[in-house]
Amino acid sequence: MASEAFRGEVYQKIDSKARVSIPAAFRRILEADDPSENGSRPRVYMVYGGKNRNFVECYSKVGADILADKIEAMELGSPERDRAERDLISRSVMVEVEPDGRVVLPLKVRAKMGFGADDAGEAVFAGYTNRFKLYRREVYDAEFNDDDDDGVDPLALVGRAARAG
Repeated sequence: MASEAFRGEVYQKIDSKARVSIPAAFRRILEADDPSENGSRPRVYMVYGGKNRNFVECYSKVGADILADKIEAMELGSPERDRAERDLISRSVMVEVEPDGRVVLPLKVRAKMGFGADDAGEAVFAGYTNRFKLYRREVYDAEFNDDDDDGVDPLALVGRAARAG
C-alpha cells in the first residue's frame, strides 16, 4: 500500500511534444511505490480504456499490481473479467518518469484526454487516494464546476459508508 495518498488537484501545462510534469507530491508516491532497481526510474501506469470515461486513470506500480490482483481474482472467462482485462489492463500503458519529473504522454493517452498529436494545453491531476485521474482542463472544469450543488455534506457520505461496512 502507498505510504501516502494521492491528494489535491494540480493544473499543469502539456507542451506540443506531449510532455507534462507530474506534481512533486504525486512523484514522491510513485517513487515510494516503485523502489529503484539498478537505477530504474519510477513508473506510472496509465489506463485509457472505458468508453464512458473522460479521463486517464493513473496508478503507481503498487496500485497497478493491486488492481491486477483484483482482476485476476475474478472468474476466468466471465464477461466482467474480460471487460476489466480489456479496459483496465490491455488499454493501459506504463510510462517511466524522467529524472526532471516529466513524462511524455503516449498518443492513446493524449487521444483519450482529447488532445491531437501536436496539441498543447493544460491537464489536471486529480488525486483519488490510491490513484489519480488525468483530465484535460476544460473537461475537468466543466464536469466539476457544479458538483457541490446537491446540498449533501461529503462527510455525511463517508459516515454512511462506514456504517454500511
